[in-house]
Amino acid sequence: MQILLIEDEVNVVSFIRKGLEEQSYNVEVAYDGKMGLKMALEKEYDLILLDVILPGMNGLEVCKEIRSRKNIPILMLTALGSTDDVVNGLDNGADDYLRKPFKFQELLARIRALLRRKYGPEINSITEIGGLEVNHRNKSVKRNGIPIKLTAREFYLLNYFLNNKGVLVSRADIAENIWDSSFGNGSNVVDVYVNYLRNKIDKNFNPKLIHTVYGMGYIFREEND
Repeated sequence: MQILLIEDEVNVVSFIRKGLEEQSYNVEVAYDGKMGLKMALEKEYDLILLDVILPGMNGLEVCKEIRSRKNIPILMLTALGSTDDVVNGLDNGADDYLRKPFKFQELLARIRALLRRKYGPEINSITEIGGLEVNHRNKSVKRNGIPIKLTAREFYLLNYFLNNKGVLVSRADIAENIWDSSFGNGSNVVDVYVNYLRNKIDKNFNPKLIHTVYGMGYIFREEND
């Protein structure tokens, strides 16, 4: 899991980063609002931890701008703890709000809850189907015991298929859930990425898991389901 931490207090950054990396999260840090916004918009993250009081651009402005362009879980961290502060943060697009100081276990619980909400209940478990083993926590994938390296986007696509096992999903469904976009009618981006994924997890294995329903979309299931 890739987490972006936007926080200007060095001690807080060290505390959060060390704890999260011990839990197998990958953490990147921005120490001011403008850099945090730039990183959030240019890179792919699973979750953003965002302080309210930041140099350059405050956290509420950063949150509002991110939310207008991307659907990423945002957990705001702040010493401002009045009801109005909480409401203001949520109104600007935050998914949750944690007051400083906080216990690290509470931060972990909030992170897990936000990730489950976005990616489904399988996020911290291992899923197995047709010899395919997916560890949702560290994003590792194996088929018949053989490690398979996926890009972040391929992993999100696989996770979407797993959460919709046995369900016909259209190209538009996939585009909206994986790219937060409908693309144009002539775009073949979804087909290209499904093919990338199929070549990695299906091409040299049986049973096949990704099935094309021509003119309609895809269905993820074991061949004989």
